[in-house]
Amino acid sequence: MSLGVGDAGFGYGGVPVFAGLTFVAGPGEAVAVVGANGSGKSTLLRCLVGAEVLDTGSVLFEGAELDESSAAFRGAVASLLDDADYFPDVSVVEHLRLLAWLHGSSVEVGGVLAELGLEGVADQLPPTLSSGQRHRLGLASCFVRPRSVLVLDEPEQRLDAAGRAWLRDRLLAEKAAGVAVVFASHDAGLVEAVACRTVTL
Repeated sequence: MSLGVGDAGFGYGGVPVFAGLTFVAGPGEAVAVVGANGSGKSTLLRCLVGAEVLDTGSVLFEGAELDESSAAFRGAVASLLDDADYFPDVSVVEHLRLLAWLHGSSVEVGGVLAELGLEGVADQLPPTLSSGQRHRLGLASCFVRPRSVLVLDEPEQRLDAAGRAWLRDRLLAEKAAGVAVVFASHDAGLVEAVACRTVTL
C-alpha cells in the first residue's frame, strides 16, 4: 500500500509551516522527512496518520484521499509519533500481547521484546520505564502488529550505536517485505542507508 500527500500545506495562526508538498511512499519504499527542529516534520507525520488536518492539499492513501476512520487505513498503518501513549495499568509484555491480539497478529511477542532489549522490564508498567525504554516500547508496539505502512517520528532518538544499527537493519527489512515507510530523522547515516527519497522542510 502507499501513503503520501498532494500539494500539502499547513500553518499555525496564519503562519505557513509547509506548503506545496507532494510525495508518495509506495510498497517497499522509504521516504525520509528532514529539516531543522521546528520545521514541521512532526506536524507533517501527524497529518499523514490523520491526527492533524492539512490546511490545503490532501493526504493520499492508496492514491485516494484519506479517510482516517476507515478500517483499511487503521489496519494498514503502524505509527510512532512524538506523543506515543500506552496502557498505563498493564505490564510491558501485556501491553504488546494486547496490541497483537487486537490486530489479529500471530507475532511472537517475546521475540520483539528481545529485539528491542526490553526483556528485563517486561513485567514493569510503562510509567515506570525510562524515556529510552518507553521509546523502545513504542517501536515494539509497531512491530507486534500487521502493517503495510510504517510512519515513524525520529525513531533513532534515545538509541545507542547498537540500537541505531538495529533500527537501520529493521527498516531495510521492512522495505524488503514491501512495507511503505515514512520517517522523520536527524540521523544522516540512517537517512542515507534507508531512504529512497528525502523531503526537506
